[in-house]
Amino acid sequence: MANLTRRTFLALGAATAGTVGFYTFTSKIKQQVVIIGGGASGIVAAKYIRKADPNIAVTIIEQNQHYYTCFMSNEVIGGSRTIESIKYDYANLKNYDINIVYAQASGIEPNAKQVLLQGGDSLSYDRLIVSPGISFDWNAIDGYDETMVDKIPHAWQAGSQTIVLQKQLQAMNDGDKVIITIPPKPFRCPPGPYERASLIAQYLKRNKPKSKVLIFDSNQTFAKQDLFMQGWEQLYGYRTENSLLEWIPPDRGGKLVAVDAKTMTIHTEDSEHTAAVLNIIPPQQAGQIAIDLTDASGWCPINQRTFESSLQQDIYVIGDACIAGVMPKSAYSANSQAKVCAQAVTASLRGVEMVNPTLVNTCYSIVGDEFGISVSGVYRVQNGKIQVSQGASGSSPILASADYRKSEVAYAHSLYDNITHEMFD
Repeated sequence: MANLTRRTFLALGAATAGTVGFYTFTSKIKQQVVIIGGGASGIVAAKYIRKADPNIAVTIIEQNQHYYTCFMSNEVIGGSRTIESIKYDYANLKNYDINIVYAQASGIEPNAKQVLLQGGDSLSYDRLIVSPGISFDWNAIDGYDETMVDKIPHAWQAGSQTIVLQKQLQAMNDGDKVIITIPPKPFRCPPGPYERASLIAQYLKRNKPKSKVLIFDSNQTFAKQDLFMQGWEQLYGYRTENSLLEWIPPDRGGKLVAVDAKTMTIHTEDSEHTAAVLNIIPPQQAGQIAIDLTDASGWCPINQRTFESSLQQDIYVIGDACIAGVMPKSAYSANSQAKVCAQAVTASLRGVEMVNPTLVNTCYSIVGDEFGISVSGVYRVQNGKIQVSQGASGSSPILASADYRKSEVAYAHSLYDNITHEMFD
């Protein structure tokens, strides 16, 4: 990586929890922290608060008893991983004395410091952490809404949608087309749609070589673009007559306007295209429970040092839903943000000054079984904004060897194992 070796980056990542500067207290007063959402950030925040002060009571509100990781779900779609391998439960949280309530949060009452639950119950809090992930703007695409996801899946929330898309690929005929549409930025996992297209192309290469995946993109550029295209050229014949995939940006008619579910047709600004499999990824915004914590962008503004909401005191927002400076909406970002937020919440409850945080992110993408790419960064808060530290970011070298690309796949799997271990073990 440019200006940042893997050893240096991993050392910084390992030091992040130390940089957060956790304190240990022996207060006898039980203060209540409630966390909405048991995902990549919510669970980690809960664990780090308990580590910092075992006298703080922590409750997670989560509507599902099983969690499917969005990260690595593209491997399930492409057939190189099973759905069971990305499925987890919350049983081990009891080992940390973290309470979990399986319910849907239906509202937040900041003045009363209560979270309302569907069914009428409520939970009181001293500090609230909101980690709701994303929701979709179902009004953005003419002809496509949430009633159609079993026929035209988005699969941008892992689980049943992941299997729907996988089975559609398996059922299509050799020679049929697959269309993926990509919404305007920002959205969860910026490289995710392009990794998905890559792994679908790999599936087609092995099983249906007469078929092709078409990527209709609302964005003129995308994350790790040169690296992805290099992989597409090497693996899938990109930019040749026999290419297994094609990328269509907005200046070539890539912006989606409407969907006709009956005929499996998409309409762009100047053309229409039909396919056997449509994967429509809708525009996104913060999870619905956080709607009152959003600004006009649809995302939640925060104090980027503490992750406290800019709109409501004693409420913190982490993960995909928040506006965290230049940090991408990724699982590793969420993990890092959770640790900083845990320190901020603990410091706030104890009336002490928090340490100025360092945050990290790394994002691996798998273009093929032996072709991985990555981008990494170290972030600090400067002038109130989370910014990349000078000289502390970089991506895979464009002139990497085959062994290097293969090793990046191994690192991607290792990172996945480490994050899920920290979450669920």
